[in-house]
Amino acid sequence: MPTFPESDPLHGAQRRHWLQWLAGAAAATALPGCSRARPDDAADPVLIEVWKDPSCGCCGDWIRHVQANGLAVKVNDTGNAAMRRRLGIDLRYGSCHTALVGGYALEGHVPAREIHRLLRERPEALGLAVAGMPVGSPGMDGAVYGGRKDPYDVLLLARDGSATVYRAYR
Repeated sequence: MPTFPESDPLHGAQRRHWLQWLAGAAAATALPGCSRARPDDAADPVLIEVWKDPSCGCCGDWIRHVQANGLAVKVNDTGNAAMRRRLGIDLRYGSCHTALVGGYALEGHVPAREIHRLLRERPEALGLAVAGMPVGSPGMDGAVYGGRKDPYDVLLLARDGSATVYRAYR
């Protein structure tokens, strides 16, 4: 879990709010029969909190992608570099937005399918990342790209800074 020094904006009340949100998300997914990781559940959708630049169009496209796949989104238009650091995501896995869902970090254009899988399987991990901004990934797949799809990997980030391929898109 990230630490929040007194000088950090997530110290105090904001930190308590963040920890309460994490605890609630973890408790909701831990109850038998109450996994909210599937888009077909009748329960409230899982909440993803996103940090992005206010003018980033591809971030907005990715947000629409995850919403279309049954996930609720809270957006923070404050940039994502500080949150990436706080969550312990190495810069080599960086992208244009960072998110938090069910106690896991998300970096970049992670497909909703893999987010649902992550929440269903609950591996020991920091989270998932799609490094850079690969064309063809969710949010980087609009008409402006002319149907182009570059290969990319969704990485499972370990807490020690290493990563393994969670799913390859070719």
